[in-house]
Amino acid sequence: MDTIASLFSFITTPVSWVIVQFHSLYGAIFGPDSGWAWGLSIVSLVVLIRICLIPLFVKQIKATRGMQALQPKMKAIQERYKNDKQRQSEEMMKLYKETGTNPLSSCLPILAQSPFFFALYHVLSAIANGQTIGVINQSLLESARQAHIFGAPLAAKFTDSAEKAASLGASITDVRIVTAVMIVMMSLSQFYTQRQLMQKNVDLSVKTPFMQQQKMLMYIFPLIFAVMGINFPVGVLVYWLTTNVWTMGQQMYVINQNPTPGSKAQDQYLTRLVKHVTTHGEVKSRGKKKIVAAIVAKGPDRNDNERKFITALMKQGMAAQADGSVIKSAEATADADAASGGAAKRQQPKRQTKSQRQTPPKPSSKK
Repeated sequence: MDTIASLFSFITTPVSWVIVQFHSLYGAIFGPDSGWAWGLSIVSLVVLIRICLIPLFVKQIKATRGMQALQPKMKAIQERYKNDKQRQSEEMMKLYKETGTNPLSSCLPILAQSPFFFALYHVLSAIANGQTIGVINQSLLESARQAHIFGAPLAAKFTDSAEKAASLGASITDVRIVTAVMIVMMSLSQFYTQRQLMQKNVDLSVKTPFMQQQKMLMYIFPLIFAVMGINFPVGVLVYWLTTNVWTMGQQMYVINQNPTPGSKAQDQYLTRLVKHVTTHGEVKSRGKKKIVAAIVAKGPDRNDNERKFITALMKQGMAAQADGSVIKSAEATADADAASGGAAKRQQPKRQTKSQRQTPPKPSSKK
């Protein structure tokens, strides 16, 4: 791991500088040797990195939407070459190339964070070994070695020996309890994030290699974190747990505000939108108008959720317009009646009794 981390040593100095700047802020509040000061510095590092990665996240969402748009074509390829797996794979790769989509786009945020992750690991490993690194001088090194998070030193690992934990001012029991709890939380948060994506924000009506990939990642990533986590210092566990929680919250927001077409999340979103329109009589936000306009523009190509949405509006006496607005459909009828002067209703004939229907009519007498 040290060999891999050393490959990212070019970013070690910037990462250590950012941590030190945040530490000077939190140290003034909690004390320079406090675990809170150093722990919150790592959390703030994560927040700063994730804010910088928002454009990449938006690009990832667009790429994922592109994959979703290809689902019908991918399904057609599967049906056409269902007995020839090699040809099926070739046609899938050809489709990806023609449309410029990438089935591995969901890995982009992880790949972008890798240099920072390994740089932080390298910094904490140096602290554990009593070595200065980057802008962390001897006084900061001593302060970091004294910092404990819930009784575990910042640079301690689950696999450390009792002697190593004692040299950092902690017991091996405290270190292993804290690291084990954080590893479990880290793995569970990763699993929940991927499971939430699979259950709510994926079009489950189409089975494709992309779907299989996402399902596989749901189980592989938490397992990888659990196995590798025992070799992560406490500070790195804080980093990765924080970024998992950020990802989970960010994904919840996207699922609730801009769900994938055909997904369970879209059905729930459109149901809420119908209730909103019924209550307020209009679509207010620009984002909601864009979604309604896109549904109207699809016409007969709407999925089940979108057809259900249009039907629900009609039952409420409303109709979606091409610009994303919603009007009461009864208004159009009222305008038509007013223009024609209010045509009188046709008088219905009186209903005959049963005896009248059975009695034959009397023949008319001729004079």
